[in-house]
Amino acid sequence: MTAVFSHGRLRLYLLKLLDDGPKHGYELIRLLEARFQGLYAPSAGTIYPRLRRLETEGLVTHTAVGGRKVYEITEAGRAELRQRSGELNALESDIVASVRELSDRLGEIHHEVCGTVRDLERELREAVPRTRRTRWSPPNPTPAPPAGPAPGPAPTPLDEFDQRLAAFAGEAGALVRARRPTDSQLRTAVRLLDGALDGLRRLLR
Repeated sequence: MTAVFSHGRLRLYLLKLLDDGPKHGYELIRLLEARFQGLYAPSAGTIYPRLRRLETEGLVTHTAVGGRKVYEITEAGRAELRQRSGELNALESDIVASVRELSDRLGEIHHEVCGTVRDLERELREAVPRTRRTRWSPPNPTPAPPAGPAPGPAPTPLDEFDQRLAAFAGEAGALVRARRPTDSQLRTAVRLLDGALDGLRRLLR
């Protein structure tokens, strides 16, 4: 859960969302995700226990509609919102600041990942000529007699390496640009790329 919702502030924001009208748990999750511009989305395990506690405290109630629990704020819940209006205003300001900070961090990580992909591609391409120079050729090879029309040259392991390298770099870059990975996913991606590069360095020493 993002730090902006520490110290019981998430329950306050759930009351605020329910004050706009009845909603089921999935709607609340999507509204919170939209409020954070897709940079944060609470899990069901975060939302539903708090809704149950709010119901136990008499601040919300629920009805079953189409197999789903639809939650609605009670007068006691509205009274709490009025009593904590100052805290709610501060929470809204903190959410704005948190979204800005998360967006800046995501931009920095995106730049780092793209730079790592470019570095990996460059180092792999630089390794290709060294690999070609060190490939072993048998002395005085004896050409095989022709046997009908000469087939096209079979792809060598080096050809396959070049193809895989280009495909990897293209797909990795496209994935990062097309999707919205979380901070954790991006950090893991950086570690994976660094690990792959280190492995190749050890292999080609």
